[in-house]
Amino acid sequence: MTDRLDGVATFVQVVEAGSFALAAERLNLTRSAVGKVIARLETRLGVRLIHRTTRSQSLTEDGQAYYERCVRALAELEAAEAELEGGRRAPRGRLRVSLPLAFGQLCVAPVLMNLTRRHPKLQIDMSFSDRMVDLVEEGFDLAVRIGELRDSTSLAARRLGAQYTCVGAAPSYLARHGMPASLDEMHGLEGIVYARGGALAQWDFLDDEGQPMRVNINPHLSMDDVQAIAAAAIAGFGLARLPSWLLARYVKSGELALVKGCCSLPPLEINVVWPQTRYMASKVRCAIDALVEEIPALIQE
Repeated sequence: MTDRLDGVATFVQVVEAGSFALAAERLNLTRSAVGKVIARLETRLGVRLIHRTTRSQSLTEDGQAYYERCVRALAELEAAEAELEGGRRAPRGRLRVSLPLAFGQLCVAPVLMNLTRRHPKLQIDMSFSDRMVDLVEEGFDLAVRIGELRDSTSLAARRLGAQYTCVGAAPSYLARHGMPASLDEMHGLEGIVYARGGALAQWDFLDDEGQPMRVNINPHLSMDDVQAIAAAAIAGFGLARLPSWLLARYVKSGELALVKGCCSLPPLEINVVWPQTRYMASKVRCAIDALVEEIPALIQE
């Protein structure tokens, strides 16, 4: 029986390349060999698939319908093979991951580095930036995001936890200015403020009754990196509003103190996201599973 898949992948490649010559180059074949494959396929099907001249090519009506079905069929085969591979092979290959700066460096990177110890054939490429990357356009397999998932319709996601925000200050600063006993007492105090693109982040809180309240801090310094803000706070330059997982490290070491009563901000969701797909490669699945298992303990949710 004639193999019904004979020539199908070549036909799809010719259509997507836009020319026999380019398809031949991609397939590492001669143009003549590609032409013969298409001719045999048309003979077997009994229809003309491609109108071709010396200068151009275009699909026939039958060719367009056949192409659409071939693409779906090849996608199903690829998904089936990937599913089987995921069940029998250890994760391998290159995994590109986009991570926020501080959280990525301090919390996510250690998890992924340990993953490469367990799977030596897995190569992980980590990119650190607070910029919102386009996973598909920029070729990332995964991203960790903090906050609202604005493009959630095109992405799949799993929750890693929540980021709470607290205010801390160096003991030396509090010795000079005193520990604020309430949000009202924070008004006018010096602070190190997060800023991006020239816009200062406002210090918004919830008061004891759960109502929104804005503290008018004196922005003594502004920075676009929370680790740098923490360093400035440790040096005694003022109050710092920091993620709880980061502030906790410095409170434990004694370099910063928690400003009491200022931890009532609404939390931000932390998610690992990836492009929607009908199947998941084993390298992607194992990274997601490791993050879901290990990150919650690191952020002490």
